[in-house]
Amino acid sequence: MSPDLFMLVVLGAVLGLDVVSFPQAQISRPLVAATAAGFFTGHPGAGLLAGATLELIALETLPFGASRYPEWGSAAVVGGALFSRHLDNLPGALTTAVLAALATAWVGGWSMVMLRKLNARWARRHLEALARGSQRTVVGLQVAGLTADLVRGGLLTLVALAVLSPIMGAAVHRWSVDGRYSRAFVVTVAATVAAGAAWKIFHTTHGARWFFLGGLVVGLLMLAVR
Repeated sequence: MSPDLFMLVVLGAVLGLDVVSFPQAQISRPLVAATAAGFFTGHPGAGLLAGATLELIALETLPFGASRYPEWGSAAVVGGALFSRHLDNLPGALTTAVLAALATAWVGGWSMVMLRKLNARWARRHLEALARGSQRTVVGLQVAGLTADLVRGGLLTLVALAVLSPIMGAAVHRWSVDGRYSRAFVVTVAATVAAGAAWKIFHTTHGARWFFLGGLVVGLLMLAVR
């Protein structure tokens, strides 16, 4: 395993752990995770661009409760790393990197469900000790769950990079769509998802929609002036 791949796997493990288990410090957000992946591959700016795009899509996710949701920490590491590695084929790089990250996020969500079931089986084996309030049992189960989640994130990152990197390489070399159109399509879809997520949260708040529209107009004017 090359040093940069090892660092990406470690990064994916740690950020996958942050999504739900520990410390939930928001370092697993795509904007942070993909930028960090870009740093380890020598292109932090490319990682930031991929992360910003994924962050717009991830705004739709509310990771709480027992619901199933995408695992964005490890997925953003994969997306940021793949995009950074294919900058020489820019027209299709962002589109394919985002698709790779989305696929990884979906599998990551499934893996977290499987981990919850595993944690439940471990807990059932120690029901009597838990009923007695055994501190050793509680701590042991917590450590086991955290360790399993860390391993899950690392394996997910490793497998995703190993499987998706050659697929993405073949795709970008055969990409025929103009890069301006492909990137515009990805950004438009991501922005639409983000707008829908924001609207779902604040549309019942009095006056919030006007603040949102005002901010959107100001942002578009700033882009036009530049």
